[in-house]
Amino acid sequence: MATIYTAETNPTKKEFVTSWLDTQFWGGSGEPELIGTYRFDDSGGEVGFEGFILKREDSILHLPVTYRAAPLEGAEDYLITKMEHSVLSDRWVYDAMADPVAIHMLNQALAGEIQQAELHFYDEDGQYLGSEDSDISIYIRGELPEDWGTVSVHHVLDHMDLDGGDYRRLVGRWEDASATLFELTPTQQAPTESQPVITE
Repeated sequence: MATIYTAETNPTKKEFVTSWLDTQFWGGSGEPELIGTYRFDDSGGEVGFEGFILKREDSILHLPVTYRAAPLEGAEDYLITKMEHSVLSDRWVYDAMADPVAIHMLNQALAGEIQQAELHFYDEDGQYLGSEDSDISIYIRGELPEDWGTVSVHHVLDHMDLDGGDYRRLVGRWEDASATLFELTPTQQAPTESQPVITE
């Protein structure tokens, strides 16, 4: 269950998402239009995980982030912003792919151990407002590999409505579209005498 407050933030989510995309080679340009978001739960209750799917010019982009109550040591290059939250006070927002808690959640999701979080809303005084379905529905596709591999993210969703592929993956669906958001990339095996590294 994701607890979401109808709170004010500075900067706003649109502002920090746009600023971060402007610094990424895949981030495009122009005014972003939010398609939807999804969330995963941290079993420790400390780190928030939110994924944004946006349209920017002719591209569909995907940005997963984490929210933390304190800085993440060693992740300075992946700090998106320090955000003021009217209920939770200061929050540090990171690129989720640099956050070990986020990677753990994604591994759990790919293994089928957790599902995307239910969204429950509260006002600034803690009054429960109700629940809503996420704009983005997350599904597992592909077989579990013998060797687990590494979680990789798709930032630019080029292959809309195509769920094909051999790898274990998390597919996001919204309205009449779908795309792979994350997948397991096989771990490269170390070369042996019988299988040497091929070089030019």
